[in-house]
Amino acid sequence: MENKLPKRSEVSEELTWNLTDIYTNDEACEKDAARMGELADKFAGYEGRLCESAATLLSAMKDYEAMNLVASKALRYANMRSDVDTANQTAQALKGKLGSLYVAATTKMAFMEPELIAAGKEKIDRFYDECPDLKYYKVTLDDILRMEAHTQSSEIEALLASSGEMAETAYNGFNMLSDADLKFPSVKDENGNEVTITNGRFVPLEMSHDRNVRKETFEKYYSTYHAFRNTWATLYYGQVKQQMFYARAKKYNSTFEAAVDPVNVSPDVCKNLIASVHDNIEKMYRYVRLRKKMLGVDELHMYDVYAPMVSDYSPKYTIEEAKDLVLKATAPLGKDYTDVLKTAFTERWIDVVENEGKRGGAYEEGVYGVHPYVLLNFNGTLDDVFTLAHEMGHAMHTHYSDANNSFLNANYAIFVAEVASTTNEVLLFNYLYDHATEKAEKEYLLNHFLDSFKGTLFRQTMFGEFEMKTNALAEAGTPLTADELTKTYYELNKFYFGPDMVSDELIGDEWERIPHFYYNFYVYQYATSFSAAVAITSRILKEGESAVAPYKKFLSSGCTDDPVSLLKIAGVDLSTRKPVDDALAEFEATIEKMENLIK
Repeated sequence: MENKLPKRSEVSEELTWNLTDIYTNDEACEKDAARMGELADKFAGYEGRLCESAATLLSAMKDYEAMNLVASKALRYANMRSDVDTANQTAQALKGKLGSLYVAATTKMAFMEPELIAAGKEKIDRFYDECPDLKYYKVTLDDILRMEAHTQSSEIEALLASSGEMAETAYNGFNMLSDADLKFPSVKDENGNEVTITNGRFVPLEMSHDRNVRKETFEKYYSTYHAFRNTWATLYYGQVKQQMFYARAKKYNSTFEAAVDPVNVSPDVCKNLIASVHDNIEKMYRYVRLRKKMLGVDELHMYDVYAPMVSDYSPKYTIEEAKDLVLKATAPLGKDYTDVLKTAFTERWIDVVENEGKRGGAYEEGVYGVHPYVLLNFNGTLDDVFTLAHEMGHAMHTHYSDANNSFLNANYAIFVAEVASTTNEVLLFNYLYDHATEKAEKEYLLNHFLDSFKGTLFRQTMFGEFEMKTNALAEAGTPLTADELTKTYYELNKFYFGPDMVSDELIGDEWERIPHFYYNFYVYQYATSFSAAVAITSRILKEGESAVAPYKKFLSSGCTDDPVSLLKIAGVDLSTRKPVDDALAEFEATIEKMENLIK
């Protein structure tokens, strides 16, 4: 692990994504930004007469789609330009300018939903009969009409839209502090090399076989966050206040209801998830006991959570080896699937390595009419190989959805967004495990799969519960101070890891570093998606094409139905507890495999 990160200009071109597929330069992006404003002005001309006839509504919807398509393309370009070098002031300025222009554009268009709702479902249904071409926009229009009880007057909706840029302040502040301004100390790695801690290097250092490295990294990393705890608390409380403001403005009973209703998911899905995990928490405690035994420690600490339970097997991969493994693992999904992956790998859809100022973590970003993009911070670990598989699952979901739907119908809901990514991960695990020849390799892979359950099904449920608890506290009038947030997080961590884990005091500060807490109840969907993916992968590997075909139909369905109904296409019903309970049964079976292997 090198001590110093390369500057963006020092990264080899083949390891960077090619944003010129979107725009040849920033000037081209700014031209589209201007067009976005022009289309918004044109749409604004329909105010007061949007639903005077089916023909008028059809004309307006064409302009609405055109504006959003241009906006989507320009905003994604600007965001991606900024994310690879958050210290690049030119990129930051472009991102800020685009954000302002978009808020201005959407403010001018805010009359749309109130006017549609005032017209009513009966009138819009009649328009479909009068003008069959309008059915092209039926999914969008019907979804707006569904929100009648939570849509305000044109004036209020315009005011809410105009607040959008302000509402991003907490999240933008978090990103700037976390990715650009926060400076960490260094530690000596297991080879004695001085290494500067970064957000991207934290987990690889915590995976060190040297416990002293893990302990020192843990303490220095969280102490750095802890030093800014009041700032983190102010930012997070600002995020929660923003969610409370919009929930009240939209006449919801809670921020949680306001988060799930727009994507047409029942609050019961998350509540069922938490109930299932609580009812099966002893399985997590059994995993913790197994980890403690395999690491051979008298006390298991939070800095032992990422350490491989297998000490004599620690593979490293190049990005090319990682790509090859992903291709082999996803072969059961068919040649059409892997051919697109090959194109992505050779035509620079991926930004691979960490550099100074680059946003931490990983994500996929779809650009309709171009192709998906993937951001990584690849360090060569097995986790990084799984991250590649995960993000390419997102990319393939976007590819199939975009290829089979109009722009407005292609935007699949957040609730289903993690299913394809996690299915790829589970396929990769199965491929590697089936081809493992050594006991140590099998142990290592079981370790990884168990950690996937721990990190995705249990940890993300814990994150979701933290969001629910802290939002409920704020809604009840309790200020979200640093002490309150840290206490809430610490108590949850203690419950989820159980009596055989020493919940070190600094783990209470972990909430400070989680960007997903600014995503408005996003995280629980990782856990439901993981459960769905375990079920889908099991069907694919057992049934072959008879399971692959409906899975691809699901990938190709965009947002053409509510998320729970779309998942039923792939054979999973998340309106019940069964997928989560089945996944937790698989977790216990995997623990038993490991216990038998190490006897």
